[in-house]
Amino acid sequence: MKLHRLAVPFMMLLMALTASVALAGDFNYISPADMKAKMEQGEPMLIVDIQVADEFAQHHLKGAVKTTAYPVKSDEDKAKLQDVLGKAKKDNLPVVIICPRGKGGAKRAYDYMKENGVDEGRLLILEDGQQGWPYPELLAKD
Repeated sequence: MKLHRLAVPFMMLLMALTASVALAGDFNYISPADMKAKMEQGEPMLIVDIQVADEFAQHHLKGAVKTTAYPVKSDEDKAKLQDVLGKAKKDNLPVVIICPRGKGGAKRAYDYMKENGVDEGRLLILEDGQQGWPYPELLAKD
């Protein structure tokens, strides 16, 4: 009987933890190391940078498309993604989204692009965003 009383709360806790892990895994990510390797190998991809203009000017990945769509909350922010959305829908390249920290803004851009016809299998978020990028040799400045 005691075992049963402990088993029920344990199972509920296990189910809650499993659900939170599933929710956290709703996005595809790419590590800085994998991104660096793809860039150095010249793999074609669409790099979508949503940083604000000042941050983009200070540092961004080589080949990144400037959108200044951060934080991707308003219709005005989302409108800044229209040109890059058109490019993403024309080809089958991976789309890597770069935001300051790889969190909310990147997730909103990811969702917006997915909702507007970009296959989720092609969407990636750079882990830890621009601030976590450890390879200065692959940065560009305006």
